[in-house]
Amino acid sequence: MIPITTFEGRKVALFGLGGSGLATARALKAGGADVVCYDDNDARVQQAASEGLTTLDLRNLDWDGVEALVLAPGVPLTNPIPHWTVDLARDAAVEIVGDVELFCRERRKQCATAPLIAITGTNGKSTTTALVAHLLKELGLDVQVGGNIGTPVLDLEPLQPGRHYVVECSSYQIDLAPTLDPSVGIHMNLSPDHLDRHGTMENYAAIKERLVAGSRVAVVGVDDGLSSAIADRLELAHKPVCRIAGERELTSGIYARFGRLYEAHNGSQSEVALLGGFDSLRGDHNGQNAAAAFATLRALELPADRIAAAMKTFPGLHHRMEIVARRGRILFVNDSKATNAEAAGRALSSFDRIYWIAGGRAKAGGIAVLDEYFPKIAKTFLIGEAAEAFSKTLEGRVPFKISGTLPEAVIDAAGEAAEDGADEIAILLSPACASFDQYPNFELRGAAFVDAVRALPDAGNTQEVA
Repeated sequence: MIPITTFEGRKVALFGLGGSGLATARALKAGGADVVCYDDNDARVQQAASEGLTTLDLRNLDWDGVEALVLAPGVPLTNPIPHWTVDLARDAAVEIVGDVELFCRERRKQCATAPLIAITGTNGKSTTTALVAHLLKELGLDVQVGGNIGTPVLDLEPLQPGRHYVVECSSYQIDLAPTLDPSVGIHMNLSPDHLDRHGTMENYAAIKERLVAGSRVAVVGVDDGLSSAIADRLELAHKPVCRIAGERELTSGIYARFGRLYEAHNGSQSEVALLGGFDSLRGDHNGQNAAAAFATLRALELPADRIAAAMKTFPGLHHRMEIVARRGRILFVNDSKATNAEAAGRALSSFDRIYWIAGGRAKAGGIAVLDEYFPKIAKTFLIGEAAEAFSKTLEGRVPFKISGTLPEAVIDAAGEAAEDGADEIAILLSPACASFDQYPNFELRGAAFVDAVRALPDAGNTQEVA
């Protein structure tokens, strides 16, 4: 835990007692704050009270003297409407912050030299976070990794000089972190997502930009126009910027092409790493992830040859392009983390012959934008609420079956793939949807896919990889 001493002896209101919210309440109390907690979920309030935390319906709180309202990331700050606690705090002229902001303030107070690497982007941020952390550990450094991935940021080990903090930041967390100031800030890319929370793409992009705008060194993906414009604005503001790309050659920056990573300076290119030959960084999108990680470690003045060697040992990220089993020519790929069409497109681009499992709770736009990958798809097996809508998009273009459930889709796909004579076949769970119609989260959906693969008939011929 990282005790938050920046509010020692002061009164703080906190709303949202899920995983990160409860961790934040504990950290505030450990640092000496007078913290009052609440949640709309009675069970969470009871759990907090059982740990000795002070709980109170914040509607009944005397806001006079409250220094801050700390919101859990999932609580709406603006759209579709501000949460009622936000209105109360604003009426009382109380600042509103989140756990990442508390971490940044504590870092500046206690140990400003501890490197902070913060990563955001619509897609690829979790893989990049995991890759950066892996590389730093392989190079023998003290590393803590968390935030929007895995461990809540305030549950990480205490701040120390030389301890590197690798923190994935969602747009929700950035929105609640006005003084976010990473040593290296990474912005991967932008595509429509979370617009129910942010209202417009312009608002969404502006929030993402804050992370790199406040960083000492900015690493910015330029494979999309909105992100490329961010890089241009930062350079005009005289911010040190390293451009990265996974889909095109750059004259300056780090880019991936044809399974190789290049470093370019003023039009002169040199190869710095070979990405081919291992599945964990397969595909153009992982080229951008590798470029981001390489650029970050170079910004930390670590040697290029050791970074390249460490990349070869990266095991990949659970539920993201994770090859969980092989059966002869057939790969079983768990890409449950692909909760939107853009993310699914990255997986579809990485294989040549695909039996695709898709569906769940659809997001705006559906899968129409994936039409360029349809020729790679031998057949689609549709599950969940989106099955009917997705079938209309695929009608006459891609063979499909409405399997309904994930276990049934795995059985259907494995049966048909076994009759396919292609050299390599991917049975790919890449839903392009949220999981909430059938599973509480994408992790449990991915685990269900693995269980279904293990339960296939003749499982003895299946080699488990993960």
